[in-house]
Amino acid sequence: MPQDKTSQKRFQRIEQLIQQIDSVADPQVRAGAVELVQSLLEMHGGAINRLLEIVSEDPAGQAIIDQLGEDELVGGLLLLYGLHPVDFQTRVMQALDKVRPYLKSHGGNVELLGVDQGVVQLQMVGSCHGCPSSAMTLKLAIEEAIYEAAPDVTELRVAGVVEQPPAAPALVPLQRLRADVPTGEQNGSWKEVSGVAALSQGSVQAIAVEGRPVLFCRWNGDLYAYAGNCSSCGHALDAARLDATTLICPHCAQGYDISRAGLGLNQSGLQLQPFPLLMEGGQARIALPGLAVS
Repeated sequence: MPQDKTSQKRFQRIEQLIQQIDSVADPQVRAGAVELVQSLLEMHGGAINRLLEIVSEDPAGQAIIDQLGEDELVGGLLLLYGLHPVDFQTRVMQALDKVRPYLKSHGGNVELLGVDQGVVQLQMVGSCHGCPSSAMTLKLAIEEAIYEAAPDVTELRVAGVVEQPPAAPALVPLQRLRADVPTGEQNGSWKEVSGVAALSQGSVQAIAVEGRPVLFCRWNGDLYAYAGNCSSCGHALDAARLDATTLICPHCAQGYDISRAGLGLNQSGLQLQPFPLLMEGGQARIALPGLAVS
């Protein structure tokens, strides 16, 4: 579950204050401030560690600790002190599993090459079936999943795409500020969409997201998001139907393969625009290109 806006603002303010400490000209004042922050972190970390030890002594203790790790706010705090119950590599692999349905709909996949001291190396594989989405849009979906599951990532390298520059070290890595990502590709451009998680097999549902029509489709357990208007005739796809993986426009009968990035089947060069989609705790989120950051 994503952090609420109040928590996000608090974490951002903490990081801003840390950056101000780093920019203090007087070395003694700067060193004293850094020592104060580190001392507080060590004291709080020791207390939280002892709290987890006490909880673990209960027969249901490990289940409680696992549940704490799954909570984004508490899990982020445990990450800060190196006390998260799920190891770094496992969290990264779980994030990749979550984003694979979207990548596979583009005829591709992603492989984990390795992790080393917070650096994650990935390899994009397969081919994109002529889809119009840019490599950065695909990379955005991967980044969103990984940074949410493992905010302690210090660098993300995706072979074959645009390499992410190393993140600056911070004392509080609970919220990653992405000032280097262009407007419209920042975290704020991901929007939650209610009512689609329960979409049944072989069904479609049209929902307006930020005033833009989006068509959600479910096939073989996977959920897909596409532009809500037919790329051939321009009419709304609200009444479209699925025949296996083929989405059929009710107005012009144009077919689109939802498992291949919305590739048009009846007309060469035609395609239904796909949108990055992630599921987290039963909640769907999509990224719409060009959407203003909230």
